[in-house]
Amino acid sequence: QVQLVESGGDSVQAGGSLRLSCVASGLTTSGDCMGWFRQPPGKERVGVSGIRTYGTTDYADSVKGRFTISRDNAKNTLYLEMNSLKPEDTAMYYCAAENPSGRTYWVGRNFGYWGQGTQVTVSS
Repeated sequence: QVQLVESGGDSVQAGGSLRLSCVASGLTTSGDCMGWFRQPPGKERVGVSGIRTYGTTDYADSVKGRFTISRDNAKNTLYLEMNSLKPEDTAMYYCAAENPSGRTYWVGRNFGYWGQGTQVTVSS
């Protein structure tokens, strides 16, 4: 059974930083593409950043240069370092893992495993 548990969301002021974590169980983080998605209030969920099996990373244009994705395979943990946060970064952030049967397609992978989300709120 695959389980993804996010943490690290908080309320911060613009310009601040946060680090999100996602602990994965039931899958091998080193062998799967994993990613972060976000869903702002009233909007669709979109991809933020992805990291592939051998460490290749992808970023949405809106977060390039500000966010950094990484993974600690020994700890089965995915991270998202977020700097220079903006009010438009306010959203529920979800950790996701690759599942060939998944329906959410981004950075060349299908994502089908999801965490419960962690809220990030950035005030101006």
